[in-house]
This record gives sequence, C-alpha cells and structure tokens, in this order.
Amino acid sequence: MQPYFALAIAIASEILGTTALKLSDGFTNLLPAAVVVAGYAASFYFLSLALEALPIGQVYAIWAAIGIVGTATVGVAYFGESLDATAVAGLILVVAGVVLLTRSGAYATAK
Repeated sequence: MQPYFALAIAIASEILGTTALKLSDGFTNLLPAAVVVAGYAASFYFLSLALEALPIGQVYAIWAAIGIVGTATVGVAYFGESLDATAVAGLILVVAGVVLLTRSGAYATAK
C-alpha cells in the first residue's frame, strides 16, 4: 500500500473516531462508542503502515495537523461550533508548522 494513501486513511479514521466520540455521549450510546473504537483502531493500523516507509516525525505531524483541522471543520459543519479569528490563526499556524517541518532538511531528503 502506498504510504501516503495509508496515512490518508489513518487521518480519515481518526476524524471519524473523534466525531463519534462526541456522539457517544460519554460512551453511553453504544453505536457511536463502537465507531470510536473501530475508528481509532483503524487509524493506528494505517498509521503503522505509513510508518513502514515514512519518517515518524513527518507522519505524526501530518496526521495530527490534518486531524486537528479536520475535526475542527466537522465541529463547525455538523455541530454548530464556531471558530473565532484567533482559532483560525491557530489552525493556520499548525498547518504552517507541519509544512515547515516536512520541508526541513531532515525530512526533505528522507526516504
């Protein structure tokens, strides 16, 4: 499996699991609670596949940053949450940090 495809599945699974965590109502709703467990299990499995070929720092940074932005987007789109200018700036900084990290000499030449 292509490592970036595995990473994309890991990210999507993590966002799904986190969304289900909100819907689980403290693990009292069993179907969303089961989705939490399955989502995180899938996320870590596919994360491990990505780590077979990519550097851990790069993989974790991308996984975490896109997970943060994706989860915040789900919160706004589906749960009516809002982001003020400070929160948006924070999300931009998270993404900018990952871009800088993955473009650094340490990861730009990593195989």
